[in-house]
Amino acid sequence: MSRIRTRFAPSPTGPLHLGGVRTALYSYLFAKKNKGDFLLRIEDTDRSRFVEGAEEYIIESLNWCGIKYDAEITRQSEHKEVYRKYAEQLIQSGHAYYAFDSTGEIDAARKKSEQNQATFSYDSSVRMSMKNSLTLSQDETQKMISENVPHVIRLKVSPGEEIKFSDLIRGEVFFQSNLVDDKVLLKSDGMPTYHLAHIVDDYLMEITHAVRGEEWLPSAPAHILIYKYLGWESKMPQYAHLPLILKPDGKGKLSKRDGDKGGFPVFPLQWKDPQSGDDSSGYREQGYYPEAFINMLALLGWNPRTEQEIFSMDELIEKFSFQHVHKGGAHFNPEKAKWFNQQWLQKKTESELTDALKNYLKQASINPAQFSDELLMGAVHLLKPRVQFEHEMADKGKYLFKLPGSYDEKIISKKWKPGFENFFSQLAGEFSKVEKLTESEAENIFQKITSAHHLKPGDVLQLLRVLITGEGTGVDLFPMIALLGGADSGMRINNALSALKNFMH
Repeated sequence: MSRIRTRFAPSPTGPLHLGGVRTALYSYLFAKKNKGDFLLRIEDTDRSRFVEGAEEYIIESLNWCGIKYDAEITRQSEHKEVYRKYAEQLIQSGHAYYAFDSTGEIDAARKKSEQNQATFSYDSSVRMSMKNSLTLSQDETQKMISENVPHVIRLKVSPGEEIKFSDLIRGEVFFQSNLVDDKVLLKSDGMPTYHLAHIVDDYLMEITHAVRGEEWLPSAPAHILIYKYLGWESKMPQYAHLPLILKPDGKGKLSKRDGDKGGFPVFPLQWKDPQSGDDSSGYREQGYYPEAFINMLALLGWNPRTEQEIFSMDELIEKFSFQHVHKGGAHFNPEKAKWFNQQWLQKKTESELTDALKNYLKQASINPAQFSDELLMGAVHLLKPRVQFEHEMADKGKYLFKLPGSYDEKIISKKWKPGFENFFSQLAGEFSKVEKLTESEAENIFQKITSAHHLKPGDVLQLLRVLITGEGTGVDLFPMIALLGGADSGMRINNALSALKNFMH
């Protein structure tokens, strides 16, 4: 058996959609599981759709995701003459022809079909009424070519053929050639179309397995015929057409517009459109770990047939199989994507997260050097179970690093009662007396003074949190008081009582 070789072949026409990343990922996983090669090819023959910076974006995205390609990158634009050679070979064998039709002539033929309530297709029923080397004499054809009359080379599809191939995901697939039009193989500028170029490249690069999106399935019959007409049937790669990634509601293919509307990215990295200047968010910039992003994508259409959901790249390589890729579309769930990131965050050590917290505090204009490593690591310990992203620690835990600038007055209005000021003043005093306050000591002091004032803990617990942090929710209360220390906690309570004196009365 020949060495397994897969490829990812994006066009540099814009940012890489997460569906494209999934195609690359599955190709990579399959190749590496089988000790084979994963290659990167840039399909840049359509210069009219070329977007500056798109190729660099694709490469950076794959690198961030940890999808490593073998060998040098292949660029189709660098092999223009190779494709012409094989297009001409198809003409010589009678499986392709020169077509000189202008855009206006094709539009007229299309309009005529529509008037007859038929769907226009440039096929065997149409080609003989058009201007091409099948309807012109050999001399006329050669004269037009020598005079550089604009022309393309089209595939000549024979009607009445059954076209079949075995897909790794969909099994046996059948088409009738009557439904296949005469695809353009070589454009008037001499550049090949996707239909010819990717087949020539797959053959020359000895690709054994080609993973593609479901949207390319209708093109498969023409591609099978090109392999057949070139005599390469035995070298045709095994195709795997992946299911669509669907909108969260399942109604249609996931698009950038869905991401904009739902407030989630559909691109791995942030993208700035060089023409419009519009920015599109990326998973990296939103704080996702690449491991979490890849983990989420892998399970978007593939099921390992176990309860396991968290996979490292090595584990994905070990477990992956096209047999367990679904035929139906996979619903994208932005909340599940966050969940994956949270799971990978929990795998980080508190030391790693403390280093990250320091950076995010700096970004929030808070100098981490003013805090001990013990306090910072303690803050991470309390915040880690409550965040989905590293950057949330500095925001959700900001009350641990600076005094409250305001207090939740809705909670105070609802819960405050006469006499509470004395209770909290005494509590602050007792906290301040203990230099190294532990969690259990903080809770014991609270229980003791609550009982002395004939109060129920539920009457004052949330108020205590608001006085210390300014907020009504947050990390576990008594561990937080222990982390801040008795003096700091007591000072915060007294500050709040002073700031809210007028409000309380």
